[in-house]
Amino acid sequence: MGDSAEKPWAVFRQDQPGGYHTHCGDVEAASTAGAEQAAIAAFTDDDPNSLWVVQHQYIGEVTEDDVSFGGTTNKSYRFAQTYNVNPAAEEVEASESEQIEAEKQRGEI
Repeated sequence: MGDSAEKPWAVFRQDQPGGYHTHCGDVEAASTAGAEQAAIAAFTDDDPNSLWVVQHQYIGEVTEDDVSFGGTTNKSYRFAQTYNVNPAAEEVEASESEQIEAEKQRGEI
C-alpha cells in the first residue's frame, strides 16, 4: 500500500463552540487534505462549528474494563479546606483599613 492509496478516516464534528466533538461518519482519502475536503463535502450541510478527521489506525478506545473510572483521580481541589485563605484574608483586611483611613483623611467619616 503506497502513499497514494486511500485510507479510512473517521470524521468528528463539533456543533457548538466548546461542545464535544462526536463521530458523525467516515470518509476515504489518500491524504489529510483529501480527507478534510471529503469531510467538508459530506458533513457540513447544517454548518457545524468544526470538523476533525483522524485516520482509523490512530483511534484507540479506553473501555470500562481498561480503567476504573471514579475515585482514581485526586479531586482534593474541590474542597475548600485544601486552600490556604489566610494571605487573601489578610490582604482584604489591609485593603479595608486603607479605605477607612482614606475616608477619614477626606473627612467622610
